[in-house]
Amino acid sequence: MSSILTVGNRKMQKTNAMRILDKLSIEYDTATYEYDESNLDAKHAAESLGVPEERVFKTIVMKSSDNRIFVFCLPSLFEVSLKKARSITGSNSIEPLKSADLRKYTGYIRGGCSPLGMVKKYPTYISELAMLEDKIYVSAGERGIQLILKPDDLVKAAEAIYSDFV
Repeated sequence: MSSILTVGNRKMQKTNAMRILDKLSIEYDTATYEYDESNLDAKHAAESLGVPEERVFKTIVMKSSDNRIFVFCLPSLFEVSLKKARSITGSNSIEPLKSADLRKYTGYIRGGCSPLGMVKKYPTYISELAMLEDKIYVSAGERGIQLILKPDDLVKAAEAIYSDFV
């Protein structure tokens, strides 16, 4: 497979997330949008792409009090329940990773964090709400690029599990 992707009339390098999906022979589509530095959230991505917010999933990276890293992928409309996240991970306390630390732990920056292709493999949880959708959108690992794929394929590629944490 080519390492160059053509979206519309724009050519771009495939991201780590795309290469992982290619290696696993998982079908996916991509969608691009103009991102706004002052509004990098998944709700903005959904609006820009013209798709329902419940189909666009954001990736939240969290750190426990004992310095373990966990990845949560959930619809843009929702927030991670810290109580449920503590229970799932067996952590005494857990909080979102600071934006300044995101690249160090994941290789990604805010607004372009994919649940696939991080610098290390972390326990990953996909919201059970994904099972309600035929396909969901997740960051491709760069601002302004989304992957469109089946939730079960994301679970497989991310070696994740479905969980209730919203």
